[in-house]
Amino acid sequence: MPVSSERPTILVADDEPFNLSLMGEILGKHYNVVLADKGLGALELAFADPPDLILLDVMMPDMDGFEVCRRLMGNPATSHIPVIFVTASKEIKDEELGFLVGASDFIHKPISAPILAARVKAHLKIKFMQDYLRNENTLTVMRSYFWLRAA
Repeated sequence: MPVSSERPTILVADDEPFNLSLMGEILGKHYNVVLADKGLGALELAFADPPDLILLDVMMPDMDGFEVCRRLMGNPATSHIPVIFVTASKEIKDEELGFLVGASDFIHKPISAPILAARVKAHLKIKFMQDYLRNENTLTVMRSYFWLRAA
């Protein structure tokens, strides 16, 4: 979990109000939850204030989840955010495409609260460990640079 006392932020994007409500209710007990009912809205929210994790529906009317994920992974400010697709599709080709565009995982609808909670917790743990290592590596490079300049 994060080093600070802040609750992690989860962005949930789904065009079905029931799914938004359900995921918001399940996750709202432990996380800050931001909701988007369109793909473009999810992109705008993620670019404006990057969340810690994104739950993304595949089929949305304005922009599908695959394209949203492609754009997120193409932006340095959001490329490190885990994206979990939440979808009714059981097609292998959809999962293959999802992983190809940068998804971290898939959750199939209907949503199971214990599975949703476990996957979110696991991917946040991985993300925070990666963030920690990225910060440590940056500090090591900076220390080396200043040491070399002082020598």
